[in-house]
Amino acid sequence: MSISDLYSPGFRERNRDHFAAIVRVALSDGEINAQEKAFLDRLADNLDISMELYSKVLENPTAYPINPPISYESRLDRLYDIARMIYVDHIEDEDEMRVMRRLAIGLGFRSEIVNDLTKKALELIHEGVDLDDFSDGIRNLVPA
Repeated sequence: MSISDLYSPGFRERNRDHFAAIVRVALSDGEINAQEKAFLDRLADNLDISMELYSKVLENPTAYPINPPISYESRLDRLYDIARMIYVDHIEDEDEMRVMRRLAIGLGFRSEIVNDLTKKALELIHEGVDLDDFSDGIRNLVPA
């Protein structure tokens, strides 16, 4: 029995959709560089994304919906992954920021705070914080 057999189809779909959202960010500048590829490989492994699915998502990441997590903690985890992908890309241009803002709204964050939220998220990533400190920093800005 593989580890993916232990999880429900809904769990696997959420992981797939989260992976697709990260791929959208990686492709926002038109290509995936070596650092982004390494990050995507690690993320795919952590999310139990098969090589077949990995390839399908790379071909068309917009074919998969953004399924917002129910818990605030899960939203913060996903925002952390998205911000790290933007940081890895070394190009925090307006296209990537627009994608990040849309993904943050898709994750369930309010549109009226999304500009401040994404700015704070990237500031924290630039500081090299881990997930716990990232979550604390965002909670100070956007309480649950």
